Amino acid sequence: MGRFFMQTIRSVGVVQLSKSSDNIVTLGLSGNWQLREEAPSAYDMQKRIEENLPVSSIAFETSGLSGWDSSLLVFLVNLSLYCSQTEIVFDDSGLPEGIRRLIMLATAVPEKKDAQKQPGKESFLSAIGGATLKLAVSYREVTDFIGSIVLSSIFFMRGRANYRRVDLFRLVYECGAQALPIVSLISVLIGLILAFVGAIQLRMFGAQIYVADLVGIAMVREMGAMMTAIIMAGRTGAAFAAQIGTMQVNEEIDAFKTLGVSPVEFLVMPRMIALILMMPFLCIYADFVGILGGFLVGIGMLDLSFMEYYNETVSAISLTNCSIGLVKSLIFGILIALSGCLRGMQCGRSASAVGAAATSAVVTAIVWIIVMDAIFAVLTQVLGI
Repeated sequence: MGRFFMQTIRSVGVVQLSKSSDNIVTLGLSGNWQLREEAPSAYDMQKRIEENLPVSSIAFETSGLSGWDSSLLVFLVNLSLYCSQTEIVFDDSGLPEGIRRLIMLATAVPEKKDAQKQPGKESFLSAIGGATLKLAVSYREVTDFIGSIVLSSIFFMRGRANYRRVDLFRLVYECGAQALPIVSLISVLIGLILAFVGAIQLRMFGAQIYVADLVGIAMVREMGAMMTAIIMAGRTGAAFAAQIGTMQVNEEIDAFKTLGVSPVEFLVMPRMIALILMMPFLCIYADFVGILGGFLVGIGMLDLSFMEYYNETVSAISLTNCSIGLVKSLIFGILIALSGCLRGMQCGRSASAVGAAATSAVVTAIVWIIVMDAIFAVLTQVLGI
């Protein structure tokens, strides 16, 4: 070992510097390093190290260290920065574990982006590439979400899903009974509109009685499920996205994950089950109310009797038409729940992100409802049903 230097201030914090023949400087830290007392200066220690150049590495020996707080951490962080600037190895293996962790946190600063660097105009190919990458990421997120839904459904059918039954009952009530007023209003107006449109043309041929066929088949096969789905997308799908999005903002989703509770099982599954259960019932109710609206036009404007309209409606509506409408409503319910919950889980960490998630949930649900209805129209035409 080479020369020795001692720096002592009020006999509190002591730094002993020694240099070996292979240019390794060892700093012996001893005493009590606390803020209420003066501690050795990192600047003075840098001067001492420069007096002993060349130095390849700095090591530490802390067997005599009796106590420390942030003053020692500040001393060591400054010394670490000096070593990084002068390309001297900062060997912290001799320091206590707690100090090493704090130094790691203090020096782990993320790289800052150049705020003044203005990106140039994006080329056409670059825009296509960026859109493709975003589409791939979105596809992966949707696939992961659907996979989680499938696994949670298996756990639910086995009775092992982690959710609260009281939440499921509450959601069933919200998706069912509380939706009846708006479904009633829209459905009766749709029935009235269909009857008015049909009456204008059928009156010309004296075939007013077929208004009952038009309203009955249109409501049962198409409009009942379609309008109910659109109503529920705007009412319930947006609510699902806003509820889960708000939980995302409040970091409640992160808390579930930390506690080992699956957010999909606890939050998504009850909402999906509630909406899937209620959509067929709402569809049947909408069919009935829509037919009632057409009945009012037939009785009030077309001079049809109650029994004439009733018999014509019963003869026009078949079990096939009812089945098609119910199957549509079931699939529409799945799409609405998926869209609302997915956008809620994808929500950002701000209030504006919650609004964007609710809007995106409604748009996504309505688009997929129209697409699925078009697919049903093609399939039923091909199958002749």
